[in-house]
Amino acid sequence: MDIISAFNYPVYLAIFICIYGCLAIGLNVQWGFAGLFNAGIAGFFAVGAYTTSILTSSDLPDRLGGFDLPVPVGILGAMILSGIVAWPVGKICLRFRGDYLAIVTIGFAEVVRLVVRSEHWLTGSTSGISNVPRPFGNLPYTQAQIAYLALTGGILFVAYLLIECQSVSPWGRIMRAIRDNEGAAAAMGKNIPFRRLQAFILGATLMGLGGALYAHLNRGVTPDAIDPMIASFLIWIMVILGGSGNNRGVLLGVMIVWIIWSASELMTDQLPTEIALQAKYGRIFLIGLMLQIVLRFRPEGLLPEPLSELRIRENKDSPPRDTVS
Repeated sequence: MDIISAFNYPVYLAIFICIYGCLAIGLNVQWGFAGLFNAGIAGFFAVGAYTTSILTSSDLPDRLGGFDLPVPVGILGAMILSGIVAWPVGKICLRFRGDYLAIVTIGFAEVVRLVVRSEHWLTGSTSGISNVPRPFGNLPYTQAQIAYLALTGGILFVAYLLIECQSVSPWGRIMRAIRDNEGAAAAMGKNIPFRRLQAFILGATLMGLGGALYAHLNRGVTPDAIDPMIASFLIWIMVILGGSGNNRGVLLGVMIVWIIWSASELMTDQLPTEIALQAKYGRIFLIGLMLQIVLRFRPEGLLPEPLSELRIRENKDSPPRDTVS
């Protein structure tokens, strides 16, 4: 039993990789395929986490909830509500482009965070929601961790396969055409706003899924879980580092960033208390430095989109534009 217990931390780490994999693939749908700069990932993460917590938790007299529904119903409800919330947000925000879209989506995430922290009747405010059921929670700890890893890994695998099928389908080619040359896609009769909204809703649904899996892992959720640093910008680093537009690259970025993030925390915990609190900021520097190195020497990411790799090779092989024949 001691040998099995030694795997508790790696299993816990792998569960988080699966959860962040869902979030990163959702962002890849929005940014890698459609070119939508969504900086409000934490907002959809929170919608998913709190929705499943409300649907599946036990009854409390001073808070909405107590439906005590099965966990699959809660996860499905989290995905549906995240998609529903994404529709009006997308209708408003997708009129903007680039940095303006990022600013507006950050505003949406901050609105969600303020609601979560202040509306006790809905979210429990700063105390959050507890007593959220966890699949396989009746098993011993180690077995429950392994079983939950199998569940989250299976969900991530299904999500990956579905998005991969979408990416190579006509829908995926249309999204890349809109991303690369919106004018040409519009000239071919494509409904640009509708297609962008589709990608935005699909990505938000996967982000809600990640939030739901997180809530059931921790048997609850608090406002601290939707810190923009953890629930938004760290995911952007994963996607950029791995290679946007390529789901395999995105998952590689998730593994690298989260292992470094967690391992650095594990090392700083061994330091004296007065030093450990300051040393934890060093991992932010480490992640940022690694991102800078990758952007300097491989700006397309570690595993870039195949089409992007082909364009890079063509540009290297082609003669300079100012060459006089």
